[in-house]
Amino acid sequence: TYSSTDRFEGNFVHGEKNGRGKFFFFDGSTLEGYYVDDALQGQGLYTYEDGGVLHGTHMDGELNGPAQEYDIDGRLIFKGQYKDNIRHGVCWIYYPDGGSLVGEVNEEGEMTGEKIAYVYPDEKTAYYGRFIDGEMIEAKLATLTSVEEGKPHFELVPGSPVYSFDKSTSSCISTNALLPDPYESERVYVDASLISNAGEGLFSKIAAGSHTVMSFYNGVRITHQEVRRGAEGNQSEFLCLLELLKTNKCRDWALNENTIALDDETVIDVPEPYNHATKYCASLGHKANHSFTPNCIYDPDTCWRSRFLVSSSPSLGWWAGGSSSGLTLIHSPPIPTASFSPPSILPIASSPHCLPAHLPIQGFICSWACQG
Repeated sequence: TYSSTDRFEGNFVHGEKNGRGKFFFFDGSTLEGYYVDDALQGQGLYTYEDGGVLHGTHMDGELNGPAQEYDIDGRLIFKGQYKDNIRHGVCWIYYPDGGSLVGEVNEEGEMTGEKIAYVYPDEKTAYYGRFIDGEMIEAKLATLTSVEEGKPHFELVPGSPVYSFDKSTSSCISTNALLPDPYESERVYVDASLISNAGEGLFSKIAAGSHTVMSFYNGVRITHQEVRRGAEGNQSEFLCLLELLKTNKCRDWALNENTIALDDETVIDVPEPYNHATKYCASLGHKANHSFTPNCIYDPDTCWRSRFLVSSSPSLGWWAGGSSSGLTLIHSPPIPTASFSPPSILPIASSPHCLPAHLPIQGFICSWACQG
């Protein structure tokens, strides 16, 4: 018996589904495969309403065995096992930046346990320890040494500090502002900018290929309304014109040096004194200087020291992680300004270009002002 908006297309024998068939559900999703005595058996393909797909093995109509899930762009976002329709055993969750979350899920199929790990995009650097439903509670720095039949093997880094979920707020940028990110520390460093009167700048430590995640941009979280409010503004600032017409007030433009729009509601900012590396070095993406011929771009991404930049958690599936939102600085070839699309993120271009070591990192930054 199906609801009035569900339908099944396929063969029936004595009133039971037998042979290849396909369900069309009311929400736009579909399920197709081979039916035996009214139950899906073997490989099945579930297509979500937004176009993502789940390839899975079925026994008597339920997911049992290996499964892989892909997003609407065809990127792998899950690989593991199912048992009675619930994720089971060691599972991998993949993110667009190349990072992943891996471990043995609990009875509810959640990434909860003492041996869960977030692995950075280099597929080597990791946080290994206790997670609850994908949120890092207490973990130490580790190295992914090997993967055998889908099972990862880690070695803890001696003397590692303890890391935990530490999402920034409107008043706190971090509870451990001087604890560097280990992945970022291997790729960039802060030094005097080569640009006149620009203060500090961000430089590459290593040569990096295109699409390499280089740095993270974190900050306190404020609203666009808060940015607009503030001291009496300079009425000659074109981008404050609309606000000035409404309130005769505009935030002092000098305060917007490290603001960048995350989405339509949130702006991240690195205010005084945290714009100085001696006061805040838990993320360094704000140190990259603006350029109209950038060698890096900002993009929403995932990093599991949670205080940093996390935004692109999987859009499909039944897993919800403890991620916070921000931006990641990714190396790409120079992008013409015409390719910029508001509100805040540049598209990532494909190119074999390499970013040499010790080169200034420059991004085309759309600050809060680009939100208009």
